[in-house]
Amino acid sequence: MAERVMRTVRDLRRSNRSMLLRRLYFDGPLSRQDLIDTTTLSAASVSNVIGDLINDGLVAEVGSVGSDGGRPRILLRVDGSRWHAIGVDVGETRVLVELFTLDLAVLARAEYPLPDGCGDVTAVVERIDAGLRGVLKESSVDQAAVAGVGVGVPGVVARGAESGGRNGVVVHGQTIGWNAVPLERLLRETGTMRADMPLFIDNGATTLGQAEMWFGAGRGTRDAVIALIGSGVGACVVTDGSPYRGTGRSAGEWGHTTVQVGGRSCRCGARGCLEAYVGAEAVIERYREAAAGEATAVTAIDGQQHAESEESALAAILAADERGDEAARAVLEETAVYLGVGVANLINLFNPEQIALGGWAGLLLGARLLPRVRQIAGEYALRHAFATVDLSLCELGPDAVARGAATLPVAGFLNAASAQVTALHVR
Repeated sequence: MAERVMRTVRDLRRSNRSMLLRRLYFDGPLSRQDLIDTTTLSAASVSNVIGDLINDGLVAEVGSVGSDGGRPRILLRVDGSRWHAIGVDVGETRVLVELFTLDLAVLARAEYPLPDGCGDVTAVVERIDAGLRGVLKESSVDQAAVAGVGVGVPGVVARGAESGGRNGVVVHGQTIGWNAVPLERLLRETGTMRADMPLFIDNGATTLGQAEMWFGAGRGTRDAVIALIGSGVGACVVTDGSPYRGTGRSAGEWGHTTVQVGGRSCRCGARGCLEAYVGAEAVIERYREAAAGEATAVTAIDGQQHAESEESALAAILAADERGDEAARAVLEETAVYLGVGVANLINLFNPEQIALGGWAGLLLGARLLPRVRQIAGEYALRHAFATVDLSLCELGPDAVARGAATLPVAGFLNAASAQVTALHVR
């Protein structure tokens, strides 16, 4: 019974630490009185917990504000400069590794192209490992000050059942040829990360969604869809503030919803998927088909490395449309129509208050096509649901997947907020 009571007290204390840390992280700087007024904790509890967090180096006093007739109130914030997080974006054309402060300011970055795409798991792991070593060296940050590493990947992420679960997190990426890839084990085996370094792996669209919900287009909303359009297409569906994952954690595969029965072949093996019409790889291929036999806007860059070629090719198609290229105009119009239909499907299925289009290709296409996409969505969505949704572009830029991946260890750090976290990093 005594052990159970001790566990309950310890859990309650950890919960209180986490509650105050999260309030200060997302809404700070705040005073102790602000925390008393906006949480369920008593003045004594706030005072005791904040004192502990300051002693542990997790919270700092950062000035004061006047109060009505009383002493100035001391402002508090999470001491983000002392703690760090690493975010990794495993894209289909590159691996991007970024080191952040705890409040997600970039300190160092390393980017490596994937000339043959990300199907070669060994090449992906090698580039992640090189990136981790590179950003730590560039920033001179000790691993002991890193709250963890987050990795965003193009696939379904699940705990491995093989070998009694000893493989940890595995990734199923049907469109890139990954079948239960034991990514967690492979990254641990590189030896770069300390054995006790927290490692978080999630779908890239989900990490993008979390970043935009924390700091970007979705901030302040509870029901939203954050869409990622790159080589492929995915989405993070947020319901009541949390990502909806589904039974097998594969929810959000928006790119593989059918928009044309018997339509174009998709990389997943099916036909008529949304990705086969609006993913960057598909847009480029459709433009080549439309301009067959002619000098096209993308011919000159076909021989470049895959990563550079794909992004340059999409930009070239948009530029060709500006010059009056009829093939480019037709392909972009068709892309806008299918994207608008896909958005209408999201509206009718989830009734979100916010839909934001992101990813490097989504931002490129959206800057040109968003008005037309909005018009088409309005034609296919239910009127009442469409009237209540805000359709916009994501706000955090084309590298937001890496930033979102870094939110995974930051969230773990804020949620744990325990003596174990402190002991790990304060030596």
